[in-house]
Amino acid sequence: MTHVPHQLHEEFPDNADQLHKLKMSDAHFGKLSDDYAEVNHEIHRIESEVAPASDEALEELKKKRLHLKDQIAALLAAAENTGS
Repeated sequence: MTHVPHQLHEEFPDNADQLHKLKMSDAHFGKLSDDYAEVNHEIHRIESEVAPASDEALEELKKKRLHLKDQIAALLAAAENTGS
């Protein structure tokens, strides 16, 4: 098991500027980004054994993180296609 924190700028290294721009200009994107950061932080705490959690709880958090990442990726792709 790796203990790599999956920060958005690491997940989307080619979109760092777009991530920042959307977070500042799109409230929905900002909420997704904040939610992703919160879930990701909790996963990192569990994997680093700082916070206790069952395997099932960890898996649910990972699914939630993946769902948020998919939504963020879709918004990034849409912004790229519209030239935003």
